Amino acid sequence: MSPEVVSLGEILVEIMRKDRDVPHSVPGVYLGPYPSGAPAIFIDAAANLGLKAGFIGVVGEDEFGELLLERLRKDGVDISHIRVLRGYTTGTTFVMYYSSGARRFIFHLRHSAAGQLSPEDVDEDYIAESRLLHIMGSSLAVSESSRRACMKALRAAEKSDVTITFDPNLRAELLDVETIRRICQPVIGSCKVILPSRDEAKALTGTDDPVEAGKRLIRMGPEVAVIKMGSEGAVAVTREEIIHEPAFMVSEVDPTGAGDVYDAAFIYGLLKDWSLKRTLEFAGAAGAIKVTKLGPMSCPSSTREIEEFIRRGTKKCHRGIT
Repeated sequence: MSPEVVSLGEILVEIMRKDRDVPHSVPGVYLGPYPSGAPAIFIDAAANLGLKAGFIGVVGEDEFGELLLERLRKDGVDISHIRVLRGYTTGTTFVMYYSSGARRFIFHLRHSAAGQLSPEDVDEDYIAESRLLHIMGSSLAVSESSRRACMKALRAAEKSDVTITFDPNLRAELLDVETIRRICQPVIGSCKVILPSRDEAKALTGTDDPVEAGKRLIRMGPEVAVIKMGSEGAVAVTREEIIHEPAFMVSEVDPTGAGDVYDAAFIYGLLKDWSLKRTLEFAGAAGAIKVTKLGPMSCPSSTREIEEFIRRGTKKCHRGIT
């Protein structure tokens, strides 16, 4: 059975500092390994929401790879297009948090199994038979072969009128911003929806005003630009309207993966042909739930969990966005 939604790119385990404000240069306690990788978090969340989901990626022939395959399989993701590569270790990242909410990553991706994703891994029919392809900017940045795999998937989706969505997911640890901006351009020009963070929108457009950034992104090709702003909510910009959606009030446990879960919930609403307003609220609730759970792939378990959260949740007062 063909998936409705396909994503591809880095799939890895994440090992995180137990305490905040402890730099990687200082010996200390880490927790993990946790299943991770932005596109893998996205596809796992999509499957948990009930969408038929498939993933294209590469893991090593090791216990980390087994952990990842079992997690995705258990959650209902089609893993038939994930290659197990002998001679390479599964991708890893170490992350530490500052009290400010900022994070620092140390990636082992380019020379791991995750970095060996190639165009040969992409079955064009697998893409063509789906309804939506979701691409992450980090997957463009991991390696040249991963970038070419993403571009092959993009062209296959274009040929078959498959909807394309894009999260720039900029990682300065992988490539400089100017290079990332350049390699993102073809995807921005082809996608229907772009879902950057506020900082990513600024990096791509040169303005820190999220509404203006959204307008500039729309001029590049997408129909909808959704600027994710964490505790400040989100703003969606189309050629016809601008919608501000406030964030839900939650106690933060682990923010990693919240943007990827947000993406999955947004595309759920997109595929269900919901109104933009309803989709924004649903996605915001999904991201908020993720923030309350430890582990990058600890997403909402169902649409029902999100709907119940919306019914009892409290939104922050919207302070206005210039």
